Amino acid sequence: MAVGFDGSNDSKGSARARVGNYNGYEGNGNGATQASHVEPKYGGTAADQRDMQEMGRVQELRRNFKFMSVLGFGCTLIGTWNFFLGLISFGLTDGGTAGLIYGFIICLAGFSCVYLSVAEMASMAPTSGGQYHWVSEFAPKSLQKYLSYISGYLVAVGWQGSICSTAFLAGTIIQGLVILNDATYTPQPYQGTLLVWAVMVFCVFFNIFLAKRLPFVEGVLLIIYVVGFFVIIIPLWVLAPRSPASEVFTTFNNDGGWSSKGVAVMVGLGGVVPSLAGYDCAVHMAEEIKDSSKTLPQAIVFGVAVNGIMGLIMVITMCFTLGDTQSILATTTGYPFIQVFFNATNSYAATNTMTAIIVIVFTSAVISEIATSSRQLWSFARDGGLPFSHWIATIHPGANIPLNAIFVSLGIVVLVSLINLGSTVALNAINSVTISALMSSYILTIGCVLHRRLSGQPLPSRRWSLGRAGMAVNIASLVFLLPLFVFAFFPLATPVTPSSMNWGIVMFGGVVVGATVFYAVEGRKSYTPPVALLQREHYEM
Repeated sequence: MAVGFDGSNDSKGSARARVGNYNGYEGNGNGATQASHVEPKYGGTAADQRDMQEMGRVQELRRNFKFMSVLGFGCTLIGTWNFFLGLISFGLTDGGTAGLIYGFIICLAGFSCVYLSVAEMASMAPTSGGQYHWVSEFAPKSLQKYLSYISGYLVAVGWQGSICSTAFLAGTIIQGLVILNDATYTPQPYQGTLLVWAVMVFCVFFNIFLAKRLPFVEGVLLIIYVVGFFVIIIPLWVLAPRSPASEVFTTFNNDGGWSSKGVAVMVGLGGVVPSLAGYDCAVHMAEEIKDSSKTLPQAIVFGVAVNGIMGLIMVITMCFTLGDTQSILATTTGYPFIQVFFNATNSYAATNTMTAIIVIVFTSAVISEIATSSRQLWSFARDGGLPFSHWIATIHPGANIPLNAIFVSLGIVVLVSLINLGSTVALNAINSVTISALMSSYILTIGCVLHRRLSGQPLPSRRWSLGRAGMAVNIASLVFLLPLFVFAFFPLATPVTPSSMNWGIVMFGGVVVGATVFYAVEGRKSYTPPVALLQREHYEM
């Protein structure tokens, strides 16, 4: 069964449209009312069916995820403790051990508010569209369509970039291990790119041929993720030399040459934020979760708590067991944590084993990221938001997965990873635009729901609610996100040269301008904003 939107205003003879009139918005008639081809046992609960009907959607994907599999999906994808290890050099250069610890605690508190807001909206509208659906439903009437469209592109770019970044980490960490074990090896950029491709092909294979088993696999990966955490930290606790607490909690570095240590800490958060950003990942699997409006927000909140605790323990452990910071940053492996492992164990076998666990966890994250990004692309395409939307939104009979969207993600990563052949600076910019795109989507979404609260307009009923704390949590989220968004575009060091410049701001601006131009030319005609399909009957303040 194919679900696509060609932008035409279908006439009354079409069986595709069942358009609501929400908040005065008149839809253009592009909707979907085809019968579901999903087996009844995968159709979900009565609440799921009601939610899909109220959102004007058809059940096209199997609902085979439950609480533990969703929890595993979110925890392994975000991978707070392993992403922190992979990006620790950012915080050590700008911020130091004290900056890392205090910065992580502040970011954990701030992102907790963000994800509490996301969890509540996920209960209001549990849809694979996530942010662009919520913006469409909650934004002021005059801006609903455009802001929703831009939000869809920001999330798409964020998740495609996230796949690139994670696959790159997995591939180049393998190179780092080879360097550790073979002093004669000279790493070449093309080798790192080939390793990225190998990781991607494996993960795409996993998503296609083991799709029905993905919930079970995510549960297994959660076990590996938790066990691997202890396999890493216990040897460090037992074997590594420890710095005094008076030094760890008071040492702020400013090796980037910024005007103050405070600015340096903010810039260094570029290594902390990616380890906590992205919990909307589970949202994009919403239409595959049983009893989604209840299970999804619970899994998001519990996942943030689990990953936050594990991440904080890893941050403190690494800060105490680093040794000399400058020598760690100068490691030939390219990854300070590999050198820390070797210094602690003085064993190639132990270091290889510990690092192999990191590679496995990163690869697990890529598996989940492909699932997330493909669902978001598929959802946006079924509303006509992308070029070639009809093809991307096609669900092949019997597959019940967005196969074409998965291939799009593979193609994008293969092309983007070629940048590594000529410029690591450009790849750093991709990391920057990934985080800024996701954070801007959070800012847009939470800003829109806060607007509705401040204007006294009712919100959709939800089974998981922030209650009276909702407005305060939304405000705290925005206060936290806005400065982080600005600092996401800062380079690591000064003075800034073309080779050290963070070109993320140019790429981010290009995405927004490009999406706006495409909206003006085609999107305003072809895109059906989710608000146009709503058939809600249940609201509350």
